[in-house]
Amino acid sequence: MTPKEEIEILRKTLEQHNYNYYVLNQPTISDFDFDQMMNKLQDLEYFYPQFADPNSPTQRVGSDLSQSFKTVAHKYPMLSLANTYNEGDVRDFYERVRQGLEGEDFEICCEMKYDGLSISLTYVDGVLTQAVTRGDGVQGDDVTANVRTIKSIPLKLRENTGYPQEFEIRGEILMPWTSFESLNAEREKNGEPLFANPRNAASGTLKSQKSELVASRKLDAYLYYLLGDNIPTDGYHFQNLLEARKWGFKISEGMRLCRSVDEILDFIEYWDKERKNLPVATDGIVLKVNSLRQQRHLGYTAKSPRWAIAYKFKAERACTRLNMVSYQVGRTGAITPVANMDPVQLSGTQVRRASLHNADIIEELDLHIGDMVYVEKGGEIIPKVVGVDKSQRTAEMPKVRFITTCPECGAPLVRYEGEAAHYCPNDTACPPQIKGRIEHFISRTAMNIDSLGPETVDDFFKRGLIHDVADLYKLTAADISNNNKNRSVSSLKIVNAIKNSVNVPFERVVFAIGIRFVGATTAKVLARHFKSMDRLMSANLEELINVDGVGNIIADSIVTYFKNLRNVEIIQRLKEAGVRMNVSEDEEKGNTDILAGKSIVISGVFAKHSRDEYKEMIEKNGGKNVSSISKKTSFILGGESMGPTKLEKASTLGIKIIDENEFLKMIGDT
Repeated sequence: MTPKEEIEILRKTLEQHNYNYYVLNQPTISDFDFDQMMNKLQDLEYFYPQFADPNSPTQRVGSDLSQSFKTVAHKYPMLSLANTYNEGDVRDFYERVRQGLEGEDFEICCEMKYDGLSISLTYVDGVLTQAVTRGDGVQGDDVTANVRTIKSIPLKLRENTGYPQEFEIRGEILMPWTSFESLNAEREKNGEPLFANPRNAASGTLKSQKSELVASRKLDAYLYYLLGDNIPTDGYHFQNLLEARKWGFKISEGMRLCRSVDEILDFIEYWDKERKNLPVATDGIVLKVNSLRQQRHLGYTAKSPRWAIAYKFKAERACTRLNMVSYQVGRTGAITPVANMDPVQLSGTQVRRASLHNADIIEELDLHIGDMVYVEKGGEIIPKVVGVDKSQRTAEMPKVRFITTCPECGAPLVRYEGEAAHYCPNDTACPPQIKGRIEHFISRTAMNIDSLGPETVDDFFKRGLIHDVADLYKLTAADISNNNKNRSVSSLKIVNAIKNSVNVPFERVVFAIGIRFVGATTAKVLARHFKSMDRLMSANLEELINVDGVGNIIADSIVTYFKNLRNVEIIQRLKEAGVRMNVSEDEEKGNTDILAGKSIVISGVFAKHSRDEYKEMIEKNGGKNVSSISKKTSFILGGESMGPTKLEKASTLGIKIIDENEFLKMIGDT
């Protein structure tokens, strides 16, 4: 295999794993295996620069940004740390630091790597003024209102403790194991999907629109880094944290100053075992040069500091018995096989169920009922079966064979070309799909009926009040309350929320009706191209494929959806209920084709508008937002703090960078 072929295979494989994790929430490999592949690709791209590609997974930048919160630029960028998993890499890091400091003595501060949501807290005159998530490292979400509910974060610092007039302290928002287990037990009781791990639960909680919900889930926080113009520049990181503890911050007891590699490795070995007794999730150890002066001397790479590194613990593994395989039906009809096992303790929780993902995984593992299976769960992944101890298998154990019919409605399953999952095609009569479609319809990014939730939908469905999304618009307060006076206010609130949903833009209606493979972005493209539901319904395969961003699979799914008379009838009833079925004059107002045919990358921090607002302007003027730079990029809308990698790529490819003033002038925004 040539280097070019190996690079292409690695890129394709890593992109698939990125999709599995970030889009499907169904990771199929551990963090360790993913990082190993990523490191190999980085090495190959370094030695063979002629095969460089701006779309390579090595150029991707993760983000936890949400459109529901105000976006705030970080005063100091929040960079990620390089990861390592072995003793050799720890020794290499130590040697790089020694050489970088030209033999000068140094200390390494070893700390627990907590597995939560990164947060930056700003204090002025001892009072919490702002809490911002990491986001993309340059800017994040302002979640101050929610953070104020976390009792371990001081709203006001202890008096006369010597804190600076203004400073920033960073740390991790976490959900303790006890809160996590209690939350999942409640969700299981209510028939809701379970959170995969405490980090996902903490992240979802912190992004909630209701601060009272955040308070009820008893989040915690550990702080680990101090920044600010008034912090002594010749000071020491470890000593700063000890001072911060005096101010009222929760600082980990799991810290140690080390003066040799052997001391570092002893610390790692100790906590690899002892971490299982901690009240919160950890997934490694962070190593930092203690002297702030030495940190500045060592500096940064484009993506991470040279003075710090994260050692990540290998995923914990346990062996237990497979008792049966059950099958879950998702909103889209996707069938997910689940291993049901004897309970086993793993990464702080008792695990009884683990994902098997799809039929190919089951076949690859060669599973039999009664097998002793190896289950793995790192801090960032759903429990999964990773192997079988075949030495303990007996002849009478039956082989696991993937089902051929839907476990809920009995319809024969189908598998689409290029898809790993099997699907139930009976999307209009399969109960989990019906409820899932209603839950999707009412969601914030669709019709935004915020007074309803999965539990309410399930209740209405069981009571026979709703059988599809159009039934929502027939509900009355009397139907909902069932003559219970205690529920009259909440019932009226639900009815009003449903009534108000008819005003959402047409593009969100296209997304809400739940056409398979049509996400929010594709729905927006379809709405702006066809302008009305009638035109979209009458479009043939060729017309759909000619729409930018709509391929054969999506086009075929749209045609199939509108061939179903049940779907057409539901849309007619939605139309009669007043749901918007075309692009309104207000939505059309200001639309131009000034940027038609142009692919534009947005990078940096802006003064006049947010990134999301600029994306909206680009789309309203006929342009296309793209995330990475390539030869097809028309220009870059660049703000302050553009990443060095993008600057270099733009220069190499000769891509023009324009500032926001020039852009606004270009589109005639005065």
